[in-house]
Amino acid sequence: MVTSLDVFSGFSVNDIAAAKAFYGETLGLTISDGAMGNLDLELPSGGHVFIYPKGDHEPASFTILNLVVEDIDAAVDDLNAKGVKTTIYDDPNLPTDEKGIARGRAANRGPDIAWFRDPAGNVLSVLQD
Repeated sequence: MVTSLDVFSGFSVNDIAAAKAFYGETLGLTISDGAMGNLDLELPSGGHVFIYPKGDHEPASFTILNLVVEDIDAAVDDLNAKGVKTTIYDDPNLPTDEKGIARGRAANRGPDIAWFRDPAGNVLSVLQD
């Protein structure tokens, strides 16, 4: 059995400066410079995510971070006001409204959720549980 002292996740970006501005300023998360040009993203729950530059970065095609919010409509409005596009999916199997929100709660299909991309093209979401 592996005895872990800590567990954390990580993902790559193609532009560390753009990632630092996006996660810190646009999303309002606590982010700091790490060793060797990396970033440390502190999660509200106390965990950490390692963000690292990768020259041949390819955006994740899955959701790498989910931000739980109290009011999804307010969160989406705030993101849109900051230039973040939340209407990234047009899929009949995943219907979203004009704001890009999949209204899962009303359909008894999970949380209300809206997806968007970081500057490196990685997929993130805001969701109201």
